[in-house]
Amino acid sequence: MATLGSEGERILQKKVGSEKKASAFYDKQMLDYLNPYMRAFILKQEMVFIATADSKGECDCSFRAGKQGFVRVLSKKTLLLPEYRGNGVMASMGNILKNPNIGMTFIDFFENTIGLHVNGKAKIIENDELLAGKTQAVFANDVWEEGIVPERWISITVEEAYIHCSKHIPHLKKLDKKIHWGTDKGTHKGGDFFKAETCE
Repeated sequence: MATLGSEGERILQKKVGSEKKASAFYDKQMLDYLNPYMRAFILKQEMVFIATADSKGECDCSFRAGKQGFVRVLSKKTLLLPEYRGNGVMASMGNILKNPNIGMTFIDFFENTIGLHVNGKAKIIENDELLAGKTQAVFANDVWEEGIVPERWISITVEEAYIHCSKHIPHLKKLDKKIHWGTDKGTHKGGDFFKAETCE
């Protein structure tokens, strides 16, 4: 595996004297693929936070959710993330079009209070293109059962995978909520919750 950590990480590690500690983390906890435990963890998650940046490096962080297994694990090096109809802005997808770098954070708030970082390169695949070569295993128990079909997909090639430590992750309780998949109804989407239309 190539030298781990960014240039900025290395500079700060040297400045604060954490080089030895950081090197131990890189050596013992950071992989350039998803091991079987990581793959099983991802398949149990119902949410993921994704970070992208445009060609200028300006960032966006977003949230994705679905049924368990909505993020498909195709191999130890490849993930598929479905993109459903949203607000039409295409912030994450627009960034990926110009800059393939992506960061994903999966956090289990409900059982083990642990997280997994996955960083890599992303590309957009249109739904028709993907369906032309789909396998039954990849799409078993899909959210399509709800009648909602992804418009396109993000394919991620894994370059880094490592733990997000448990100590500051809250232990939450999951409650029932009716999910209105793919709706455009304002009340179901939150409406103008932050008063952006009226408040200066």
